[in-house]
Amino acid sequence: MLSINAVHHVAIICADYSVSKRFYTEVLGFAIIAEIYRSERKSYKLDLKVNEHFQLELFSFPESPERVSRPEACGLRHIAFLSTDIYADVASLQAFGIFVEPIRKDELTGKLFTFFADPDQLPLELYQK
Repeated sequence: MLSINAVHHVAIICADYSVSKRFYTEVLGFAIIAEIYRSERKSYKLDLKVNEHFQLELFSFPESPERVSRPEACGLRHIAFLSTDIYADVASLQAFGIFVEPIRKDELTGKLFTFFADPDQLPLELYQK
């Protein structure tokens, strides 16, 4: 059996680096750990701190194909972020002009959750802690 006990990071490829960088840092509020430009790949790599244990990596690559998202495609379905105040977080997203689906209750856990999307329409979820 493997010794895996946590997720370290999720990597996201974006279409417009500056738009996605702004979304993940200014809208979602993730702190920048490191940002580099790899000239040989014509690509940015941005490491973002979600919390003490989890990171997002944001990449830009020229001419990346679009991600098929809807209807639901095979592969990564969404990224879920724990929220301590889902109503306040929804209001904050809406203040940035981001469409957020109505808040729903998880039938199994009784917890509240909702979905919104990043600039490339990657589905993101807020899940009430």
